Amino acid sequence: MDPGPALDYPAGSLVLVAGLPGAGKSTLLNRLYGLRGDERGPVPFGDVRVIDSRQSRNWWARFLRPLPPRLRTPLVHATHVWRIARAVAGGHGVVAHTRGTWPHILYCFAWLARLRGGEVHLILIDVDPETARAGQFARGRIVTGATFARHCRRWRPIVERARGGALPPAAGVTVLDRVAADKLEVIRFG
Repeated sequence: MDPGPALDYPAGSLVLVAGLPGAGKSTLLNRLYGLRGDERGPVPFGDVRVIDSRQSRNWWARFLRPLPPRLRTPLVHATHVWRIARAVAGGHGVVAHTRGTWPHILYCFAWLARLRGGEVHLILIDVDPETARAGQFARGRIVTGATFARHCRRWRPIVERARGGALPPAAGVTVLDRVAADKLEVIRFG
C-alpha cells in the first residue's frame, strides 16, 4: 500500500511500527523524528512520545554490557514494553517500534489504550526475509538464525490477515513495502 506522504491517527493513539528484524522500523523513526540512535529514553515530539527499542537497549548497556545477549534481551524487551505502556497510560499519543509477532502484547496494549480512550493502530513494514537480513547486517545487529526463522514464521500470517483488511485488536492497519515506507513523510495525530 502507498498511503502517500502522511498517515493520520486520532489523538491519543498508540501507533506501533512493526516488521521483521532489519525491515527498517528504526530507520523510519530516525527519519521522521530525527532520532540519532543514542537516546536512552522515549523522545517527546509535541504531545507524542517516540519509543524505539534501542532506547531501552542503550539505557541497560551501561549496566549489562558484560552479560551475554540471551540474558540482556529479556530485560531490554520488558523495559521497552513498560515504557510504551507508561506513555499510553499517561494519555500521550505514542509511536513505537515493536517486533509485531507477539499477539499477547498487542492485546495488552489495546486494552490499555481503550482504558485511556485511545486506539491501537499498526504500521507493518513488509519486506522479504532476504532484505530484512541484509538490514540486520547493515546496522550491525544480527539476530540468530533460529530467532529470525521464528519471526519469519509468525510474520507472514500477520501480514496476510492485515492485507485481508483487519488485524484485531488493532483499530486500523497499514501495510507498507520498503518503497512506500521511504515515501512516508509524517505520522500525524489530531
